[in-house]
Amino acid sequence: MRWRKSFEGLDTLVAERGDALLATAVLLTGSRTAAEDLLQAALERMMRHWNRVRGDKEGYLRRTMYHLAIDQWRSRKRRPEVLSSVEPPGRSDGTDALDLRQALVQAVAALPPRQRAVLVLRYWEQLSEAEAAETLGCSIGTVKSTTSRGLSRLREVTAAWAADDAPAWNGA
Repeated sequence: MRWRKSFEGLDTLVAERGDALLATAVLLTGSRTAAEDLLQAALERMMRHWNRVRGDKEGYLRRTMYHLAIDQWRSRKRRPEVLSSVEPPGRSDGTDALDLRQALVQAVAALPPRQRAVLVLRYWEQLSEAEAAETLGCSIGTVKSTTSRGLSRLREVTAAWAADDAPAWNGA
């Protein structure tokens, strides 16, 4: 009974927002296994500081996830795990949109850590520039310039798809 009182609302937060939090973690890490570890570490850190967390508990948890992901990238001095390559189907079988989504996730996973974090915050989480800057602890100008560079890099990667004829997506 003591646990319920001390972590009141945590079980509801995880039940209601757990899937969305895990999806964000997958984008940050590049794999589901690493994402589960990241989310678990963020939950553990939040529980250690539960009495000091005021206001938006989900926001605190998301900020913790972003900071832990960046810490992992810095400490490893290498890119996070990248998903396996996507082979385009020989003919349209209704999975083209899934192939495109997988290829886009791989393209985002290939970005440098800060660009990836900013693009996930801005376009997956749909945070404003100011909210993303606050979450990452940087200036709005840094978010703007990093977003611009990240989108530019994604355009370069997707332009190569057209040259390689992969992924085969007809927009249907």
